[in-house]
Amino acid sequence: MHRAKYGSITASGVLLIALLDHFTQPQLDVGSLYIFPIILAALYLPRWTIVLLALGCAALSEAFGKLPPTSMSVRMGFHALAFAGSGLLAGELFRRRRRDAARLKALAETSTAAMLTVDESGVIEMANRGAVELLAPRDGRLVDKPIAAFLPSLHHMLVGGEGPGFRASMQCVGHKGDGEVFNATVSYSTYESGGATRAAAIIGNLRCEESPEPSSDEDAVRMELPAVQPTTDLSRREVEVLRCLVQGLSNKEIAARIAISESTVKNTIQQLFNRTGVRTRGQLVRVALQQDRNLL
Repeated sequence: MHRAKYGSITASGVLLIALLDHFTQPQLDVGSLYIFPIILAALYLPRWTIVLLALGCAALSEAFGKLPPTSMSVRMGFHALAFAGSGLLAGELFRRRRRDAARLKALAETSTAAMLTVDESGVIEMANRGAVELLAPRDGRLVDKPIAAFLPSLHHMLVGGEGPGFRASMQCVGHKGDGEVFNATVSYSTYESGGATRAAAIIGNLRCEESPEPSSDEDAVRMELPAVQPTTDLSRREVEVLRCLVQGLSNKEIAARIAISESTVKNTIQQLFNRTGVRTRGQLVRVALQQDRNLL
């Protein structure tokens, strides 16, 4: 599908440049523009085809160009060499990058370590088999799910707005899809892709009998709240607000998401505070994930 699409674009580009070169001579020579469809073709065509395309474009450049016919064969040879060289170089760079990406993907997929990437909004973009086995989502898929549902502390760290190139590691409490709580060690780094900051993380299970010291008061929820009240029998609005809180949205963002006023959001969160006996949003998220994971 992509090959046919790129092929039609390349052919259209060559034809357009040839027509432009023909109708603008001798005022304008646009033969050098053939290099762009050749580079595009190098993304999907084999090397010998690139050489043939370069020879054809060089012939078109000479046929419609405004230069005198003297030394035409030498000039055509230089044009063909320049076109073919540019196309072959672009193709080699693209193939090398594609090979490297395939090797990295294969390494991540076959690794026993749990690896995943998260976008700037806290949604999991990619996850290998190790991550799926460790976090055990109910439907067997991690992609497009909020990282806050499994590692709230990692979500809060990423929402902090660290720029690309930031690296850190921490120990925190993780939540599996079946409701099991485990002690996690997370090493992550942020990077820039597509104009947005993303994060890649490697997650491990400490498998300790005793819980590690929490890295923040967000991880100490279970210690601070030994007897929280259950959050069952939630209203529809409370469930919607809780879902937004799990995703790390602010009051203003929640109000825009579910089309209510910001004061209503604040009142709903306060009602949830009173219902559960917690004092912070992070504690509320943790309690909700522990007790109402299926509902959320």
